[in-house]
Amino acid sequence: MRFLRIALAVASLVATTAFASPADPKDGAEYVTLASPQPTKTVGKKVEVIEFFMYHCPACNALEPHLAEWVKKQGDNIVFRRVHFPVSGPNDPEAHLHLTLEAMGKAEEMHPKVLRAFHIERLRLNKDDAILEWIPKQGVDKAKFMEYWNSFGVLTKLKSASQVMSNYKIDGAPTLVIDGRFLTSPSSIGGANPSLVQATVYPAVQQTLDALVARVQKEKGAAAPAKTTAKPAGK
Repeated sequence: MRFLRIALAVASLVATTAFASPADPKDGAEYVTLASPQPTKTVGKKVEVIEFFMYHCPACNALEPHLAEWVKKQGDNIVFRRVHFPVSGPNDPEAHLHLTLEAMGKAEEMHPKVLRAFHIERLRLNKDDAILEWIPKQGVDKAKFMEYWNSFGVLTKLKSASQVMSNYKIDGAPTLVIDGRFLTSPSSIGGANPSLVQATVYPAVQQTLDALVARVQKEKGAAAPAKTTAKPAGK
């Protein structure tokens, strides 16, 4: 009986993979659906897309140009934001850096510079002292940075970052969440489509994201109340 259960599970996985396609993603293959959807920060037909990432993560760095291209292409269709995985816990220096730059309104401007520091310049910005020494060299006012670094808002978000990961069931990076309920990643898309080579995984990520955003927009459109035209009084 145990052998039969294993055989059925393997057969199910093979069947799912056989019909997998980044352009027509399947639940359990290119993406998974959260059992408990999370609230989103959008209005109208815009779709929230979150990248859970880590500055030091090579896969996040490799994904970045493809993701940036996709975000630009989507334009007003989406609201895009990043959440840094607190890899070392509630005082993670990299997550602290990201939250501080985000509070200053400099997260997007500084994102390529931080990635370059880690992956090209080979700097280890994984300690508070190293970050605080590096920041003024990038033209960021250190006094202003320290004001945000030590602010109640930033420290509160930093302490709650692990709970955010738990709420979204995030266990690795990069992971992308669409509309607070669909989770996908380069590894899951590559795993569901073993014929993809490394060079085509990231375009496949774009295809999967396109399909999921289009699905959510379609659902939002269907859920929108029909417009009615008021008739003049007396008619």
